[in-house]
Amino acid sequence: MTPAIKLVKATKIDYQLHSYPHDPQHNAYGEEAAKQLNVIPERVFKTLLLVLNGEEKQLAVAILPVSHSLNLKTYAKQLNVKKVAMANPQLAQNATGYLVGGISPLGQKKRLPMIIDQTAFDHDTLYVSAGKRGLEVELKAQDLVQLTGAIKGKISR
Repeated sequence: MTPAIKLVKATKIDYQLHSYPHDPQHNAYGEEAAKQLNVIPERVFKTLLLVLNGEEKQLAVAILPVSHSLNLKTYAKQLNVKKVAMANPQLAQNATGYLVGGISPLGQKKRLPMIIDQTAFDHDTLYVSAGKRGLEVELKAQDLVQLTGAIKGKISR
């Protein structure tokens, strides 16, 4: 059981776990999840780790649809920092306790600043990684905000 699953099970929120057979040859994890679960990609959200102002000890999280790209300038502006860059995979894994492709916004080792794309609130529920490849948790955007402390923002394009 992953820390993400432990977290949602310990709360009173409505959620649903979905598993699918992950293809190790497939590295577009979010798109694979959408296809395997027969869900539009706009409802499947990826979790990205970012380095703030070039300081690897200053990290933040972006949660956005797998069908969108992160707007780094807009993200930096919303966190009131000069610049953000994608964290390297090893740093992301070490900071969250999850493997790339299974990084969940839920149950990370340390609570980091998070921004969830405003499009999450366009859907009744959304899907995020449950902490490993081939496992997604479906929940309401507002519940994800409650569990993570994420703020809502326009961060995708």
